[in-house]
Amino acid sequence: MRMRPTLSWTPIGDPSPGTTALEPVVDALDTGGVLVLSGAGLSTESGIPDYRGEGGSLSRHTPMTYQDFTGSAQARRRYWARSHLGWRTFGRARPNAGHRAVAAFGRHGLLTGVITQNVDGLHQAAGSEGVVDIHGSLDRVVCLSCGAVSPRRELAGRLEVANAGFGPVDAAINPDGDADLTDEQVGEFQVLPCALCGGILKPDVVFFGEAVPPSRVQHCRALVREATTLLVLGSSLTVMSGLRFVRQADQEGTPVLIINRDPTRGDRHAATRISLPLGAALTTVADRLGLTTHDEAAGSM
Repeated sequence: MRMRPTLSWTPIGDPSPGTTALEPVVDALDTGGVLVLSGAGLSTESGIPDYRGEGGSLSRHTPMTYQDFTGSAQARRRYWARSHLGWRTFGRARPNAGHRAVAAFGRHGLLTGVITQNVDGLHQAAGSEGVVDIHGSLDRVVCLSCGAVSPRRELAGRLEVANAGFGPVDAAINPDGDADLTDEQVGEFQVLPCALCGGILKPDVVFFGEAVPPSRVQHCRALVREATTLLVLGSSLTVMSGLRFVRQADQEGTPVLIINRDPTRGDRHAATRISLPLGAALTTVADRLGLTTHDEAAGSM
């Protein structure tokens, strides 16, 4: 299935204000068998903005589509210039309290898995294992010709050498890891080919309009079937890549719980939506379950 390039979603009717009661999440995790589905809202406290929340990047930025990237050399130049600059900041982001709480749930055997729509790798950095990056990860680069996959840091080093005069500028960073630059700022940025075959390089992420690998989708569907509860964290569920799992859970009778400050496209499929900041909410849940996050453990040593 191709990831639909849906950039906005408007609630039908009066949206529910949500609740602030965390008991359903505490009870679900206490029972175990919970599958987490996370979105960009989970990473905002790490300094990475989301797409659609208050101040979201869609108000100023249209994400790159697969069709534009593959069909235009200038689009690729613009993307790689912005992404190269964004990587300097994006690559320094660190897990926040929400990521650490999810990792604690996993360490204590309360989760069956984590599916994330994010491409920042912060779940893994916090210690979560077996994370499914449904949209891929920015720390890898793939060649569209030979299929070779290489670490992003290697390409970043090559780009630094090839674009020695490309200095840092004050620019906003977006959830997909690129920065807001004008065409003048992009200038004659040099895009580099695959070091093995000379083909076109692309970050190993799913662009808007691109297909999520079918095997990845089927793996996620299997995780949903095995779960006792689907817990959605910080996703508006605007794109089908996440919403389809919420719909599946609802159809199969698996309770869906959502923690997201704003209404989501999946609210009608959910037992409840909790309108709270994620870091504080998940830390509170961990405390009520008697769990310790890594930061708390380190602070007590």
